[in-house]
Amino acid sequence: MQILVLYHSKGGNTKKLAQAVTKGVDSVDGVSALLKSTRDVSKEDFLESAGVIAGSPVYFGVMAAELKQVFDDFVGTRKRMEGKVGAAFATSGDLTGGKETTMMSIIQCMLIYGMVIVGDPMSATGHYGTACAGAPDDVTADNAAKLGARVAEVAKRLNT
Repeated sequence: MQILVLYHSKGGNTKKLAQAVTKGVDSVDGVSALLKSTRDVSKEDFLESAGVIAGSPVYFGVMAAELKQVFDDFVGTRKRMEGKVGAAFATSGDLTGGKETTMMSIIQCMLIYGMVIVGDPMSATGHYGTACAGAPDDVTADNAAKLGARVAEVAKRLNT
């Protein structure tokens, strides 16, 4: 079973967080992560995945246009994404930089796609997803891995 970890990263911090999410997905037996940037993702990547964990830097309190473009371009896959697991992560340049509103903008798209949304587990922060200001530190990377593992575990349960 495959989980797509999709991200847009201009400065590299969101990619680093995506890599930490990927480690969590890969830690679950029978599940593997497919790490793709918004430049490289395909409709087939969406359709062949049991879940999508999408991440973005904060751009004016919402996801980057490059990530939104993927959701817009792939709208034809919407009905086939119904029931798959979705989750979000975000990075910003400031502690109060709009990370939660950015994750909610990603989650809104996933809800419209009919996806089953999960936040990060209680063993992490128990909120909308994983987020950080600047590069992820060890605690944030660990929380990102927990989010990835949670999505993989929920996807396994839904697909058995």
